[in-house]
Amino acid sequence: MRDLVDDLLAWSGEGRRFAVASVVGVSGSAPREPGAALAVAEDGTAVGSVSGGCVEGAVYELCLRSLEEDRPLLQTFGYSDDEGFAVGLTCGGIIEILVWPNTAEPAFRSYLEALAADKPVALARILPPASGDPSSLTLEASGEATGTFGDPGVDRLVTAEAAAMLDTGVTGVREVGCDGLRMFVQTYAPPPRLLVFGAIDFAAALTRAGRFLGYHVTVCDARPVFATRRRFPDAHEVVVDWPHRYLERAPVDARTAIAVLTHDPKFDIPLLERALRTEAGYVGAMGSRRTHDERSRRLREAGLTEAELSRLRSPIGLDLGARTPEEVAVSIAAELVATRRGGTCHPLASTSGPIHALTR
Repeated sequence: MRDLVDDLLAWSGEGRRFAVASVVGVSGSAPREPGAALAVAEDGTAVGSVSGGCVEGAVYELCLRSLEEDRPLLQTFGYSDDEGFAVGLTCGGIIEILVWPNTAEPAFRSYLEALAADKPVALARILPPASGDPSSLTLEASGEATGTFGDPGVDRLVTAEAAAMLDTGVTGVREVGCDGLRMFVQTYAPPPRLLVFGAIDFAAALTRAGRFLGYHVTVCDARPVFATRRRFPDAHEVVVDWPHRYLERAPVDARTAIAVLTHDPKFDIPLLERALRTEAGYVGAMGSRRTHDERSRRLREAGLTEAELSRLRSPIGLDLGARTPEEVAVSIAAELVATRRGGTCHPLASTSGPIHALTR
């Protein structure tokens, strides 16, 4: 939805009615993940995509129908479904599409404004047939909620579930209450941060890989001759400061990854002492096994516990036999993905079962 926000705010400002179709569920080799959206204005203008082309035409017609009938619609397309096959979903997957017509409600406007401001936000909608009136609820990270489903009990349940999903950045369908009420919660959070310490050639390669993976990448080094925009054109930020001092003021949460590539004790020790006590989901440090052993000894002397030290991924990266900066960047990037998604790091050919775990 983030890529549609400018168009939708413009349509809303012009008073144009429009419907939004969202992917709410997928299984198998479906082309898009939950949250992918297509919007259609009442004059037929369309923006976005829900399937990369497979069922776009059918979903477009659903949007127009939803606008005409002024009610939400829920439809499933799949390979085994004659209609799904007819419209081109031959990849073997199944997608469930929710179309929502009442996009003038305050909750949806609040959601769009939060997206435009790049703020974390969740939008919750009750799925048909239980939805009745197409109402929704928007929840911001601050806890501020806009909208109601007309029942304080349902509002509390939805708000609690949406808050948990927003905290972990999960988009999908959940059941709330004891009546099997199904809701779709679409969450948005700014890109995760990758903090790269050490302005060396390995850092330049990792910066490129991190940006490719969708991270907001910062490179930090205390040496101004090395920490330059010219050397790191792919970084979103290049900071000249002592690494531990920068980390003390940098925003860090569970989605943040920290890569320490300096392998110099005067930088590493004070930096890792702080990094391992943050909420960062990944902390890795470059160096040989001898360097790691010596670094661990110094960190213990600095007061870190074994539990805190166990969070350190050192030597950094997966064992790919990497040697060049680009190869090392791939090994670190692979470890980042595996950590974030819960991967086993085993070759897929040696495993069985679903390739994509449902909860990742």
